[in-house]
Amino acid sequence: RRRCGSGARCGAAQGNHHTAERSAPGRGAPHSPRWDKVGGGSPPSRGRVPPEPRSPPHAAPPRPAELAAMYKNEGNAYFGEKDYGRAVRAYSEGLRQRFGDVELRAVLLSNRAAAHCRLGNYRSALADATQARKLKPDHLKAIVRGALCHMELRNYSEAITWCEEGLRIDSKEKKLLEMRCKADKLKRVEERDARKAKAMAKKEQCQKERLLAAIKERNIKLVVEPSSEEEEISGSLAEICLDGFHSDNATGAKVHLDADGNLNWPVLFLYPEHEQTDFIEAFHENSRFIDHLMVMFAELPPWDLERKYLPRNLELYFEDEERAEMYELNPAHTLLQVLQHQRYFVKAGTPTVLAFVKSSPFSKKYFSGKKVHRL
Repeated sequence: RRRCGSGARCGAAQGNHHTAERSAPGRGAPHSPRWDKVGGGSPPSRGRVPPEPRSPPHAAPPRPAELAAMYKNEGNAYFGEKDYGRAVRAYSEGLRQRFGDVELRAVLLSNRAAAHCRLGNYRSALADATQARKLKPDHLKAIVRGALCHMELRNYSEAITWCEEGLRIDSKEKKLLEMRCKADKLKRVEERDARKAKAMAKKEQCQKERLLAAIKERNIKLVVEPSSEEEEISGSLAEICLDGFHSDNATGAKVHLDADGNLNWPVLFLYPEHEQTDFIEAFHENSRFIDHLMVMFAELPPWDLERKYLPRNLELYFEDEERAEMYELNPAHTLLQVLQHQRYFVKAGTPTVLAFVKSSPFSKKYFSGKKVHRL
């Protein structure tokens, strides 16, 4: 045989003077196996065409077991060239033959598992290694490859089991000894991380339950979103919502209980006239609005060119979107007093307040035609 092109093989059958092309796996018989070393010699160098044995003019077609062995050799050749995809196809073609040699079938499965491993198809490789072991329980190579697949799939307990079963066959198998040691360490790390994650989840759940109880105790109403129609949350629905309780603000700040058991809320201030906002990440429920306004407007914001946004000039409102009504709140009120109002609903975990300059043209236009209540 001689090599042609980029790894393709071709040959000329001698004796009857016609050209014979090797059929692709699955479409015919494979080419004859590569020559073995003879008498300690080396295989022919590339470029040389070795003479092929003459076949009898009426030779019988290869039997299924012979075909399977030829496909195995072909797969081994591809494997040696690191062409693992073709190796898989060759081994598969061998396995499709109907033959009763259990040893050969186990070898084909084990070899295909090795090729799948090189391709990163660890689940397919594991399936082949498992089948090979069923045919031949003491097939050590299949056990090694199956253990490796379990390692890659992070099934450390199973990897340890496979290693121990292989070591009962050969207690000095280096690969299995190393894999068992590594799998044992990784399993311990995984179990430790799982315990930590479980403890953290339990702690977070307890905090959520305490937070939910505090909100319900204060009669604060939450709104579940997104929804075409806002719904007041109560009972089990609130628990479901709180399980994924979040805030739509950019900082990701959430309502939380402090060490004294008081609620601290992220609060958004809107200034419709200038399309500006202010955000307070942790507004203590017992803090007054006026106290925050004094800090927020200690210096005039750059967008207040008319210097109108002074704490004493501001009016604060919240909107009842369901009824399209506005409620003016007293700046001397605390956040908790406002949140407990029967028509206040906390959306997306963030209370929102609108601020206007008293009697400004924009304010008069904004409230024109709207019903306004005063707390």
